Amino acid sequence: MFSKACEYGIKASIYVAQQSLQSKCTNLKAITKEINSPEAFTAKILQQLVKNKILDSIKGPKGGFLIEEKRISEIMLEEIVYAIDGANIYSGCGLGLKECNAHKPCPVHDKFLLVRKNLKNMLEATSLYELANGLDIGMTYLNR
Repeated sequence: MFSKACEYGIKASIYVAQQSLQSKCTNLKAITKEINSPEAFTAKILQQLVKNKILDSIKGPKGGFLIEEKRISEIMLEEIVYAIDGANIYSGCGLGLKECNAHKPCPVHDKFLLVRKNLKNMLEATSLYELANGLDIGMTYLNR
């Protein structure tokens, strides 16, 4: 459902948030190792997240990425998805048809509307803190 870039962006944001909760700044190499992603591709994604004010970037040899601790609970998953994939996840045909709408629906049109609505609700209601905390206490994993 998410693009590969969005998947990496979500995982990277969760990892950076977890590290930030421990007052740590993390670099590109550590992020790519933790989320098992290609370095150059991940660097571009992280740039998008910085541009969209989800992550902060610190330059220099001891630099890297972090999120101000108080902001971690304010950032919702929907912001990360929107920063990378835009609003496309909420539109388009579930089967990939070019002309699918209420007047000319595909076979899954009505059911997919419900899936999209539930996805939107989940993305809007899930904070980065909630996801990073689950990772921190070992309830969830980023790299399996």
